[in-house]
Amino acid sequence: MKTRLTSYLTNFSNISLTRPISDKVRVLEILGVVLTGAGKFIFMDYLNWRLPFVVVTILAWTGYVLYRYKKDHQVLKDWGFQRDNFREALKLMLPFSSISVIIFIIIGYLQGTLSASWHILPLLLTYPIWGTIQQFLTIGLVAGNLSTMKSITLKKTSVILITAILFSLVHYPSIWLLVGTFILALVYGFFYLKSKNLYVLGLLHGWLGALFYYTVVNQDPFADVFLNYLN
Repeated sequence: MKTRLTSYLTNFSNISLTRPISDKVRVLEILGVVLTGAGKFIFMDYLNWRLPFVVVTILAWTGYVLYRYKKDHQVLKDWGFQRDNFREALKLMLPFSSISVIIFIIIGYLQGTLSASWHILPLLLTYPIWGTIQQFLTIGLVAGNLSTMKSITLKKTSVILITAILFSLVHYPSIWLLVGTFILALVYGFFYLKSKNLYVLGLLHGWLGALFYYTVVNQDPFADVFLNYLN
Protein backbone atom coordinates (compact mmCIF):
# COMPACT_ATOMS: atom_id res chain seq x y z
CA MET A 1 0.00 0.00 0.00
CA LYS A 2 2.81 2.39 0.95
CA THR A 3 4.70 1.56 -2.25
CA ARG A 4 1.61 2.17 -4.37
CA LEU A 5 0.92 5.52 -2.67
CA THR A 6 4.54 6.56 -3.18
CA SER A 7 4.23 5.62 -6.85
CA TYR A 8 1.07 7.72 -7.25
CA LEU A 9 2.72 10.74 -5.62
CA THR A 10 5.82 10.35 -7.77
CA ASN A 11 3.75 10.15 -10.94
CA PHE A 12 1.77 13.24 -9.92
CA SER A 13 4.94 15.21 -9.20
CA ASN A 14 6.15 14.42 -12.71
CA ILE A 15 3.00 15.76 -14.37
CA SER A 16 3.41 19.14 -15.97
CA LEU A 17 1.45 21.76 -14.07
CA THR A 18 2.26 24.56 -16.46
CA ARG A 19 0.14 25.55 -19.43
CA PRO A 20 -1.56 23.83 -21.08
CA ILE A 21 -2.93 21.76 -18.18
CA SER A 22 -3.56 18.18 -19.21
CA ASP A 23 -6.82 16.34 -18.70
CA LYS A 24 -4.94 13.98 -16.38
CA VAL A 25 -4.34 16.83 -13.94
CA ARG A 26 -7.98 17.86 -14.19
CA VAL A 27 -9.17 14.32 -13.47
CA LEU A 28 -6.82 14.03 -10.48
CA GLU A 29 -8.13 17.31 -9.09
CA ILE A 30 -11.73 16.13 -9.42
CA LEU A 31 -10.75 12.85 -7.75
CA GLY A 32 -9.20 14.83 -4.91
CA VAL A 33 -12.47 16.70 -4.45
CA VAL A 34 -14.43 13.44 -4.39
CA LEU A 35 -12.08 11.99 -1.76
CA THR A 36 -12.47 15.15 0.32
CA GLY A 37 -16.24 14.76 0.11
CA ALA A 38 -15.96 11.13 1.19
CA GLY A 39 -13.80 12.25 4.10
CA LYS A 40 -16.66 14.46 5.28
CA PHE A 41 -18.84 11.41 5.89
CA ILE A 42 -16.08 9.65 7.80
CA PHE A 43 -14.54 12.43 9.87
CA MET A 44 -17.43 14.86 10.32
CA ASP A 45 -20.49 12.62 10.33
CA TYR A 46 -19.20 9.33 11.75
CA LEU A 47 -16.27 10.32 13.98
CA ASN A 48 -17.65 13.81 14.72
CA TRP A 49 -14.21 15.37 14.14
CA ARG A 50 -15.76 18.45 12.59
CA LEU A 51 -13.24 21.13 13.47
CA PRO A 52 -10.13 19.01 12.76
CA PHE A 53 -11.54 17.97 9.38
CA VAL A 54 -12.38 21.55 8.40
CA VAL A 55 -8.97 22.85 9.48
CA VAL A 56 -7.02 20.07 7.77
CA THR A 57 -9.08 20.43 4.59
CA ILE A 58 -8.51 24.19 4.47
CA LEU A 59 -4.78 23.83 5.08
CA ALA A 60 -4.34 20.94 2.64
CA TRP A 61 -6.14 22.59 -0.25
CA THR A 62 -4.56 25.96 0.49
CA GLY A 63 -1.22 24.20 0.23
CA TYR A 64 -2.24 22.79 -3.14
CA VAL A 65 -3.30 26.23 -4.35
CA LEU A 66 0.09 27.66 -3.35
CA TYR A 67 1.87 24.74 -5.02
CA ARG A 68 0.00 25.28 -8.26
CA TYR A 69 0.55 29.03 -8.05
CA LYS A 70 4.28 28.45 -7.73
CA LYS A 71 4.16 26.45 -10.97
CA ASP A 72 1.85 28.85 -12.80
CA HIS A 73 1.06 32.38 -11.60
CA GLN A 74 -2.00 32.61 -13.84
CA VAL A 75 -3.76 29.65 -12.25
CA LEU A 76 -5.42 31.76 -9.53
CA LYS A 77 -7.23 33.84 -12.12
CA ASP A 78 -8.14 30.69 -14.04
CA TRP A 79 -9.81 29.31 -10.94
CA GLY A 80 -11.55 32.57 -10.07
CA PHE A 81 -9.36 33.97 -7.30
CA GLN A 82 -9.47 37.47 -8.72
CA ARG A 83 -10.45 40.88 -7.41
CA ASP A 84 -10.79 42.94 -10.56
CA ASN A 85 -14.37 41.78 -11.19
CA PHE A 86 -15.40 41.51 -7.52
CA ARG A 87 -17.97 44.31 -7.64
CA GLU A 88 -19.43 43.08 -10.91
CA ALA A 89 -19.79 39.53 -9.59
CA LEU A 90 -21.28 40.80 -6.33
CA LYS A 91 -23.91 42.82 -8.19
CA LEU A 92 -24.86 39.74 -10.19
CA MET A 93 -25.31 37.69 -7.02
CA LEU A 94 -27.09 40.25 -4.83
CA PRO A 95 -30.63 39.73 -6.20
CA PHE A 96 -30.46 35.97 -5.65
CA SER A 97 -28.89 36.42 -2.21
CA SER A 98 -31.50 38.97 -1.12
CA ILE A 99 -34.37 36.76 -2.24
CA SER A 100 -32.76 33.79 -0.48
CA VAL A 101 -32.57 35.67 2.82
CA ILE A 102 -36.26 36.56 2.62
CA ILE A 103 -37.20 32.96 1.81
CA PHE A 104 -35.07 31.64 4.70
CA ILE A 105 -36.80 33.94 7.17
CA ILE A 106 -40.27 33.06 5.88
CA ILE A 107 -39.58 29.31 6.07
CA GLY A 108 -38.04 29.68 9.52
CA TYR A 109 -41.03 31.67 10.73
CA LEU A 110 -43.51 29.12 9.39
CA GLN A 111 -41.52 26.25 10.90
CA GLY A 112 -40.88 28.04 14.16
CA THR A 113 -37.14 27.52 13.72
CA LEU A 114 -35.91 31.11 13.73
CA SER A 115 -32.96 31.44 16.10
CA ALA A 116 -31.53 34.74 17.34
CA SER A 117 -28.42 33.18 18.90
CA TRP A 118 -25.29 35.32 19.09
CA HIS A 119 -23.43 32.28 17.74
CA ILE A 120 -24.24 33.42 14.23
CA LEU A 121 -21.95 36.45 14.59
CA PRO A 122 -18.59 34.62 14.79
CA LEU A 123 -19.89 32.22 12.16
CA LEU A 124 -20.48 35.10 9.75
CA LEU A 125 -16.79 35.93 10.12
CA THR A 126 -15.36 32.41 9.86
CA TYR A 127 -17.79 30.56 7.61
CA PRO A 128 -16.81 32.50 4.44
CA ILE A 129 -13.33 30.96 4.71
CA TRP A 130 -14.79 27.46 4.69
CA GLY A 131 -17.31 28.57 2.09
CA THR A 132 -14.54 29.75 -0.23
CA ILE A 133 -12.78 26.40 0.03
CA GLN A 134 -16.03 24.58 -0.71
CA GLN A 135 -16.70 26.77 -3.73
CA PHE A 136 -13.14 26.30 -4.93
CA LEU A 137 -13.49 22.52 -4.73
CA THR A 138 -16.95 22.10 -6.21
CA ILE A 139 -17.23 25.06 -8.57
CA GLY A 140 -13.61 25.93 -9.28
CA LEU A 141 -12.21 22.41 -9.67
CA VAL A 142 -15.17 20.21 -10.55
CA ALA A 143 -17.21 22.60 -12.71
CA GLY A 144 -14.13 24.42 -13.98
CA ASN A 145 -12.32 21.25 -15.01
CA LEU A 146 -15.37 19.56 -16.49
CA SER A 147 -16.07 22.61 -18.64
CA THR A 148 -12.51 22.82 -20.01
CA MET A 149 -11.56 19.17 -20.55
CA LYS A 150 -10.39 18.31 -24.04
CA SER A 151 -11.19 14.60 -23.93
CA ILE A 152 -14.89 15.15 -23.23
CA THR A 153 -17.29 17.86 -24.29
CA LEU A 154 -20.07 18.77 -21.89
CA LYS A 155 -22.65 21.49 -22.22
CA LYS A 156 -22.60 24.15 -19.52
CA THR A 157 -25.98 22.98 -18.27
CA SER A 158 -24.63 19.45 -17.84
CA VAL A 159 -21.55 20.71 -15.99
CA ILE A 160 -23.67 22.79 -13.62
CA LEU A 161 -26.11 19.92 -13.02
CA ILE A 162 -23.34 17.39 -12.28
CA THR A 163 -21.66 19.83 -9.91
CA ALA A 164 -24.93 20.62 -8.13
CA ILE A 165 -25.71 16.93 -7.63
CA LEU A 166 -22.26 16.21 -6.20
CA PHE A 167 -22.36 19.22 -3.89
CA SER A 168 -25.84 18.30 -2.71
CA LEU A 169 -24.97 14.66 -1.98
CA VAL A 170 -22.11 15.69 0.30
CA HIS A 171 -24.69 17.31 2.60
CA TYR A 172 -26.64 14.08 3.13
CA PRO A 173 -28.60 13.18 5.30
CA SER A 174 -30.21 16.58 6.00
CA ILE A 175 -33.08 17.03 3.54
CA TRP A 176 -33.01 20.80 3.90
CA LEU A 177 -29.28 20.88 3.20
CA LEU A 178 -29.65 18.52 0.25
CA VAL A 179 -32.27 20.76 -1.33
CA GLY A 180 -30.65 24.05 -0.34
CA THR A 181 -27.16 23.18 -1.53
CA PHE A 182 -28.49 21.74 -4.79
CA ILE A 183 -30.25 25.01 -5.61
CA LEU A 184 -27.24 27.00 -4.40
CA ALA A 185 -24.84 25.04 -6.60
CA LEU A 186 -27.10 25.44 -9.64
CA VAL A 187 -27.15 29.21 -9.24
CA TYR A 188 -23.49 29.49 -8.24
CA GLY A 189 -22.41 27.28 -11.13
CA PHE A 190 -24.23 29.53 -13.58
CA PHE A 191 -22.72 32.70 -12.13
CA TYR A 192 -19.25 31.15 -11.87
CA LEU A 193 -19.15 30.24 -15.54
CA LYS A 194 -20.37 33.77 -16.26
CA SER A 195 -18.23 35.92 -13.93
CA LYS A 196 -15.72 33.47 -12.37
CA ASN A 197 -15.11 35.00 -8.95
CA LEU A 198 -14.62 32.59 -6.06
CA TYR A 199 -14.24 35.35 -3.48
CA VAL A 200 -17.82 36.50 -3.99
CA LEU A 201 -19.16 32.94 -4.07
CA GLY A 202 -17.27 32.02 -0.91
CA LEU A 203 -18.36 35.14 0.95
CA LEU A 204 -22.03 34.72 0.09
CA HIS A 205 -21.83 30.97 0.66
CA GLY A 206 -20.63 31.65 4.20
CA TRP A 207 -23.24 34.28 4.98
CA LEU A 208 -26.19 32.50 3.37
CA GLY A 209 -25.08 29.18 4.81
CA ALA A 210 -24.89 30.58 8.33
CA LEU A 211 -28.31 32.17 8.02
CA PHE A 212 -29.75 28.98 6.52
CA TYR A 213 -28.63 26.96 9.55
CA TYR A 214 -30.14 29.36 12.08
CA THR A 215 -33.43 29.94 10.26
CA VAL A 216 -34.34 26.83 8.25
CA VAL A 217 -32.24 23.88 9.41
CA ASN A 218 -32.60 24.71 13.12
CA GLN A 219 -28.99 23.72 13.79
CA ASP A 220 -26.17 25.54 15.57
CA PRO A 221 -22.96 24.80 13.63
CA PHE A 222 -20.94 27.14 15.87
CA ALA A 223 -21.79 25.00 18.88
CA ASP A 224 -21.26 21.78 16.92
CA VAL A 225 -17.83 22.80 15.66
CA PHE A 226 -16.32 25.12 18.28
CA LEU A 227 -18.06 24.80 21.64
CA ASN A 228 -17.34 21.08 21.89
CA TYR A 229 -13.67 21.99 22.20
CA LEU A 230 -14.22 24.87 24.62
CA ASN A 231 -16.36 23.04 27.16
